[in-house]
Amino acid sequence: MGPVQTFVVDGLTHEAKGVARLQGKVTFIEGALPGETVTAHVTKVGRRFDEAILTHIIEASDHRVEPDCLHFHACGGCSFQHLISEKQLSAKSDWLKGQLRNLINTQPLELLSDKSIGYRRRARIAIDHKNGRMMLGFRGKASNDIVSIDRCVVLTEKLQAIYHSLKQALPSSNLATQLGHVELLEDSKGVSVLFRLTSELSAEGQSGWKDWAKKQNAALYWQAPKASRADVSAEEMRYYYLGDLRLKYHPQDFIQVNDSMNQKMVMQAMDWLKPNQQDVIMDLFCGVGNFSLPLAQQAQAVIGVEVQDSMVEAARENARLNGLDNVSFIAADLTKPVKNELLTQQITKVLLDPPRAGAFEFLDSIIKIGPMQILYVSCNASTLARDAEYLVAKGYRVLRVSLMDMFPQTSHVETMMLLQKKK
Repeated sequence: MGPVQTFVVDGLTHEAKGVARLQGKVTFIEGALPGETVTAHVTKVGRRFDEAILTHIIEASDHRVEPDCLHFHACGGCSFQHLISEKQLSAKSDWLKGQLRNLINTQPLELLSDKSIGYRRRARIAIDHKNGRMMLGFRGKASNDIVSIDRCVVLTEKLQAIYHSLKQALPSSNLATQLGHVELLEDSKGVSVLFRLTSELSAEGQSGWKDWAKKQNAALYWQAPKASRADVSAEEMRYYYLGDLRLKYHPQDFIQVNDSMNQKMVMQAMDWLKPNQQDVIMDLFCGVGNFSLPLAQQAQAVIGVEVQDSMVEAARENARLNGLDNVSFIAADLTKPVKNELLTQQITKVLLDPPRAGAFEFLDSIIKIGPMQILYVSCNASTLARDAEYLVAKGYRVLRVSLMDMFPQTSHVETMMLLQKKK
């Protein structure tokens, strides 16, 4: 590492690193906040900028707080716990406005938020053995090393309790050496634990853990070695409620990890799109029907499209269970041109919620379909900006944008954007 130097911090990156300038060169400082004077070690020297780690705070920001988590400075899960919640949202808002600077001018950036801790209903726990000692926790900051965690404050209370019990039980069990990772989950059905095995475990070995799970009032799933996911029967499937809808899913299917924010997000989508009996709506990257089913309660018809066959089957089952016969689901690769039968549908509105890579390959298909409105839900503002700029160039305009704080205490930004076709 380089010498310790003194810096005056005047900005914050989207990764929650302080921004300082020394002799005209930018330095990004892990752990520093705007308005602070600090000392830091330069750990990486680059042509355009340096990177450094905070060593001492000479003058602290008025907005600095003591993190709720004892592991904050080592764990890579959270990046914002040292900053008060209002300023976390302000920093995310400023960064999002910068990403969308070519798209939003006079429109205000709307905000959707909820509680800042105890919200996460799903977590993957890493396991490792070093020097005969078991490590159970999460990856470290900018590292693949595992940080041993005693308590994670962003997990729901029930997941914190099951994690505590797991950490007590695993070290004395042979199971620890046969695990790749553990997945914790809480939904409307309750709490579940999934063990991903790296080698076969005897029926006797499994039996002891079944007893443990029963005492914890938790469901237990096993993912066999080399299997792509756990083998789960119809009766063992998970479910969560979304308003008056019940959505079933496999415990390893994607669902939003913040339940209360998911409820708010879907309500906002319904409010913005205002589905009615004249609407035929296409829901792209539809998953198990998180948006499709609420839309189908008000629209004339909904067509959900998802690449994963198993999730399409789950979505169809969810439509059947909820008595919705005006929604259909199709398995299709959304990186390829749209099927002809979709082009013949009189689709009025499109909702899409793509992965981080965005939906650029499918945008021309959306333009051919020609919906009056497009609601874009994004977990990556940079690919949203790219895709939305393309849609604007093809005849759409941005009506509304919302920052959705789906992952408080982290730098992650979720965004909702409504675009209208120009007349």
